[in-house]
Parts: sequence; C-alpha cells; structure tokens
Amino acid sequence: MLKNLVISVNKSPVSKIDSVNFDALSFGSVFSDHMFVCDYKDGQWKDPEIIPYQPITLEPSARVFHYGQAIFEGMKAFKDEQNQLFLFRPEDNFKRFNRSAKRLAMPEVPQEIFMEGLDHLVRLEEKWVKCGIGRSLYLRPFMIATDAAISAAPSKNYKFLIIASPAGVYYSSEVRVLIAEKYSRAADGGIGFTKAAGNYAAQFYPTSLAHQKGYQQVIWTDSNSHEYVEEAGTMNVFFRIGDTLLTAPTSDHILDGITRKSVLQLAEDLGIPTEVRRISVKEIKDAARSGELKEIFGSGTAAVINPICGFEHAQEYFELKMSDNSYATILKNRLTAIQHNCADDPHQWRHLVP
Repeated sequence: MLKNLVISVNKSPVSKIDSVNFDALSFGSVFSDHMFVCDYKDGQWKDPEIIPYQPITLEPSARVFHYGQAIFEGMKAFKDEQNQLFLFRPEDNFKRFNRSAKRLAMPEVPQEIFMEGLDHLVRLEEKWVKCGIGRSLYLRPFMIATDAAISAAPSKNYKFLIIASPAGVYYSSEVRVLIAEKYSRAADGGIGFTKAAGNYAAQFYPTSLAHQKGYQQVIWTDSNSHEYVEEAGTMNVFFRIGDTLLTAPTSDHILDGITRKSVLQLAEDLGIPTEVRRISVKEIKDAARSGELKEIFGSGTAAVINPICGFEHAQEYFELKMSDNSYATILKNRLTAIQHNCADDPHQWRHLVP
C-alpha cells in the first residue's frame, strides 16, 4: 500500500469559511471543512481518506475511553506573500509522534501516511491558511484506540486523524505564573516525554488552582524534590540570567519541544550564550533578587514564544521588567520570519507543501 499510497478525497459540498471571523479567533475552537482519517486494522494501516469534518462514532467500550491510549501532535501551516504553503519541521513532529506511539504500545504511523496526509489536507484547505505574521492553520494529528473491549490491554485497532483549525495570537494578555511546590507534570520513568492526552488532563487541576490566584500558568517542578524547574504550562521554559539563556534538558519527563530546539539553534546562530542544564528554583529567585534575571519565556507550537512577566513561589512574588529588545522578541521575530518565508532558512526547516 505504501509504495503506491492513494488518498481518496470526499469534498464537503459547502464550506464554512465565510462564516468565520479570522480577526477574532478563539484558539482551537473553529475547524476547517475537512479532516484526514486512516484506520489500523488486522495489523495494517488501511484506506486513508480526506472527508468532511464531522463527528466520529465509537463504542462506549472503546479502549481510548477506559485506558487512555491517545496521543497527538501540534503543528502549523503558513502562507507567504506568493501564496506558497509551508509546514515547519514536520519530520520532527512525525518522529515525536511515533516515539509517543511506541511508549503507549500503539502502532507507529508510516511516514507516507503522516506526511502525505498533512500535505493533502493543507493543500485542500489552502483558503483557511491566511497570509501574515501571526496567522496560521494549526494542525492536530492524533491517534486513539478503538477496540470495543474493556479488558486492560493495548488495543488492536486504532484511528489516526488530522484536523485543522485557523489560528491567530495564542496569548493576548500578559502572562504570570505560579511555580509548583506540590504538583508535578510527570515523573521519572513515566510518559512525560510523550504528547499523551493524559499528560494534559493531569495539569488541569493544579492549573485551575493557579487561575484562582490570578496566574495564567504553572511552572512545573521535578516530582522528587520540587527544587528544579521543568516546563511552563504546556510550553518549554527559558530563563535569561545576565546575558545567558538557560533551559532544562529533555528527559523522560520533559517534552522534546520542536520550538525549543529551534530557539536553541537560533540563539547559537545569533551568538547568544546558552546553557542546557538543571535549573533550581533557588537560582531563579536569587537571580531575581539580584536583578540578574532579565527574562522568562515559554516556547511551543501554539504560542511560539511568550514572555512571562512575573512569578510566585512560596508566597513570594517577583515582577520582571519587559524590554522591547528582549531575547524573546529577537528570537520570536527570527523564528516567525523563517516560518512565513520572510527570511532565509539555513537549517532547511521549511517544508513546501506541494
């Protein structure tokens, strides 16, 4: 099948696009006209197709509901001034998706299905990809277990889908965070390095507690001692102490963020000194007291790079001064220029959608 992959296309008779206000989008709440679907049955991936966006039907006993075999990726399509369409580092998403699949005992998706499914869907939905910095089409590849059985075992059948949602600015207001003292995002030996649905469900309760205190997100700390910072909400997190940019190393409980890797490479290109190492909460607080903590920012597909203007830990609050010439601003401008084909791409991160 994979040598001669054929994706059948069933176009929607009516488009929703004229009813969408692209200048007032709520992230992840509006979806394009079509979706990509492919099923895993009898040990094979079969019948890839693009169909109108619609509900899917599953048995109440489907294993995804009971044992959480669900993984996903987040990525974006961009359009330049010549109406060319691009994906950003999609091969990295493909590899990470299959690392997640392997850890959750799910079948790996062949590269042809993943990449050609993306290309076909983005090309079909090209009118949903608006030109301009900050505009994109957010893409959500995901896989779920579909066996109708509630015995505690991996599913034998799965469904792989890609849906698309037009996106604008993720955070439109200032972001302040609470550094976790009790809760953790993930533990050693767990699935924190995967994009498993359960990782995000476990964040909701402690994040809601942070919201009650007026904070938008949580900076997670290690599960053993809560002494070392790991991630910020659903983003990797960076700290600028003096002129040096610091971030925690990836591990089996920290996501290997694609935007994170891009930021580190761009910082190196620009001559910004970087360190990838364990960072203690005490070091961050000491640097804040001395004035050496210049910036904190999160990085991720949805937000790209988002400055954090204040944080609390152990009932002690620190406010950071925002600068127009911050590393966050410099790196975000460079990264978005590459994504939108407004700058050279020395690392060949752009993927032209055929």
